[in-house]
Amino acid sequence: RFARNTSDCIEAVRRLKNLGIAIFFEKENINTLKVDSELLITILGSAAQEESIAISSNSRWSIQEKFQSGEWNPSCLPYGYTKDDEGEIIIDEAEAAVVLRIYHDYLNGKGCYVIARELTLEGIPTRKGAEAWGEKVVTEILTNEKYEGDMLMQKTFTTDTLPFIRKKNKGQKQKYFIQDNHLPIITREEARRVKEIMDRRRQEKELDINPGKYNNRYPFTGKV
Repeated sequence: RFARNTSDCIEAVRRLKNLGIAIFFEKENINTLKVDSELLITILGSAAQEESIAISSNSRWSIQEKFQSGEWNPSCLPYGYTKDDEGEIIIDEAEAAVVLRIYHDYLNGKGCYVIARELTLEGIPTRKGAEAWGEKVVTEILTNEKYEGDMLMQKTFTTDTLPFIRKKNKGQKQKYFIQDNHLPIITREEARRVKEIMDRRRQEKELDINPGKYNNRYPFTGKV
C-alpha cells in the first residue's frame, strides 16, 4: 500500500514529481512522470479508498453486534489476565499478585507515582517490556473495571470516515456493560475504597490549585 487515502497519495506523488522522482506502479502500469498519471491514480485511489471504507464499516457493524449480544471477546487483555487454549479469560497468577500489591499499596496511602517507582526499582517486568512502570499505567490498573470481574465495552471507537482515527468514547457511542463476566482479581469493596481515595485526592488537588477556596493549609502544601 502506497498511501492510506487518495489525498495522501496525490500529495506524495506531486512532492516526488517536483524533485524529478518517478513512482512506477507495476500492477497498474502507471508512471507518475507521465501526463495522464495523476488522473489514473486519482480514479484508482478513490475506488480503493471507498473499498477500505466499506470494509471498515462492515467490521464495525460486526463488532457492534457482538457488543450488543455480549459475545465480544477482547484480543488485548489488561495486566493480570490471559486466555486459555479455548480463548476464555483467565487469571495470570504472577501478574495478578502485582495487581493486588498495587491496590493494597494504594489503599495503604501510597500514590501512583511512588508505586510505579518501587515496581521499577524492584525490576518487576511490565506487560509490554517497558524499562519502567509509569504513573499512568498504575492509574489505569486502579481504575479498570475488569479487575472486579466486569467488562465495559466500546471505551474507544474509530471514526466512520478517512482518515480513521481512534478516539475515547465520551458519550458519542453506546457503551455496553457486562457484570461478572470473568473471575475477579480484587473485591468490589477494594475497588470502591480506591475510587473514594482518588476522588478525595482529586478534590484536594483542586483546592491546592484554587487556595482561596480552602485556607486551612500550610503555605507550602502542594508545592514542596
